[in-house]
Amino acid sequence: MHAPVLVLKDSLKRESGTKVHHANIQASKAVADIIRTTLGPRSMLKMLLDAVGGIVVTNDGNAILRELDLAHPAAKSMIELSRTQDEEVGDGTTSVIVLAGEMLHVAAAFIDKKFHPTVICRAYNKALEDSIAVLDKIAMPIDVNDRAAILVLVKSCIGTKFTGQFGDLIADLAIDATTTVGVDLGQGFREVDIKKYIKVEKIPGGQLEDSRVLKGVMINKDVVAPGKMRRKIVNPRIILLDCPIEYKKGENQTNAELVKEEDWEVLLKMEEEYIQNMCMQILKFKPDLVITEKGLSDLACHYLGKAGVSAIRRLRKTDNNRIAKACGAVVVNRPEELQESDVGTGAGLFEVKKFGDEFFAYIVDCKDPKACTVLLRGASKDLLNEVERNLQDAMSVARNILKNPKLLPGGGATELTVSAALKQKSSSIEGIEKWPYEAAAIAFEAIPRTLAQNCGVNVIRTMTALQGKHGNPGNEWIGIDGNTGDIVDMKERKIWDSYNVKAQTYKTAIEAASMLLRIDDIVSGIKKKQAPGAGPTPSKTKIEEEGDADNEQILPE
Repeated sequence: MHAPVLVLKDSLKRESGTKVHHANIQASKAVADIIRTTLGPRSMLKMLLDAVGGIVVTNDGNAILRELDLAHPAAKSMIELSRTQDEEVGDGTTSVIVLAGEMLHVAAAFIDKKFHPTVICRAYNKALEDSIAVLDKIAMPIDVNDRAAILVLVKSCIGTKFTGQFGDLIADLAIDATTTVGVDLGQGFREVDIKKYIKVEKIPGGQLEDSRVLKGVMINKDVVAPGKMRRKIVNPRIILLDCPIEYKKGENQTNAELVKEEDWEVLLKMEEEYIQNMCMQILKFKPDLVITEKGLSDLACHYLGKAGVSAIRRLRKTDNNRIAKACGAVVVNRPEELQESDVGTGAGLFEVKKFGDEFFAYIVDCKDPKACTVLLRGASKDLLNEVERNLQDAMSVARNILKNPKLLPGGGATELTVSAALKQKSSSIEGIEKWPYEAAAIAFEAIPRTLAQNCGVNVIRTMTALQGKHGNPGNEWIGIDGNTGDIVDMKERKIWDSYNVKAQTYKTAIEAASMLLRIDDIVSGIKKKQAPGAGPTPSKTKIEEEGDADNEQILPE
């Protein structure tokens, strides 16, 4: 016998073949099982404690997975799924994980029967193409300007979330906000930038019913000199700057040698005159409100206050851009370059209000604002965080509908229709791919099945009845009512989903399942290579002193 040849180092662990497939499938299934109970209107909440001891209570698939720290590589890529889903369309984060987990689960049987993974993937991709074709067939167009229809859609999206119990409240906020910031690009395209131009301000206190969308912007700032400057201005003229209004210091350290005592006075006078000139250039345009992103010296504050101008300093750049969008001003870099067209006149009211012990400046009642602030009030921080997450989802759904105004039935009806269509088609597929194709069709039923489980109805009876209904053509809109578990027509119950969300869910889930199935080797324990010339690392354990405590190592990811 030859001596065994060692190729890999001892420290490396290598698993290959079916063992890897089963490990991956089990890991993905475990992730799907964590999230499974959060699907649908009767969903459970998960409570997560993070490293700092803060609490997150949520049933948003993405928020849960984001907090989990997983060891298994396949499970990690499942988490990526819900993140992509959240970034792309903002909703359907839970269904994507459940669907991908189910796709992998049905593939396990074929791997045991020695099917080649690429055969399974090929069948899955075929199933994906056909399912998207089915979606196109049953999609129902919707008029973007029909507010009632969009409200119903956004409501059915939030119905599964914690704020579903507050009725139209969050849905209204979401639609108001997204229609405000929508920009027509022409050719029927609409650009809705949720991230940049919609700011959600959470202020604990008050009731949820006090939440509203401001026609303008709110910032957590007070005027610089509260006693002297006005705190309420109707129809203000607003100038936005991103330069400091103070004496310009030298870039590097400057030393000036003064011979005579009078020179010192001259120097001070120059500084004063510089600031005065700067203020005069600004005051030429008769503004009522000057906002700068940088500092504002006391002297400048005095000049502006004397002219009856309110000033706000050290504002965030993003907030400044939002104000510019809302009142039609242009952010100016140097006071010398100010023009009349840069002054924002679109706002109807500037006012500073006090909530609790903080001051908030409002710039509201704008004529045609392209940015807005959603003001959320509520009993506690945790509640507000959850409401904000739900609001983000709702705004994403509203945005998707503005971009692609097509509807699909919710309540598992779409999945059942796709499943029935694929089952029919599988009989015409030749060769070995037929079986995985059929399995993919069955995997789609995971969503309605989970919905039925979460309502607590008899799953087998409900599923059989649904499959029977979908076996006959013309019943595409029959699904489960997630609250009662009854089998109803989705059109009547007004349970709808947006086309973008569904299509993205299927694509993401099936492509991820295919990717995980094609992994047949896992090598773990690879160490990072050292830079040449670096000595061996000392293996002494390092004790953290207090000085190192602010090092980045111990911060949780």
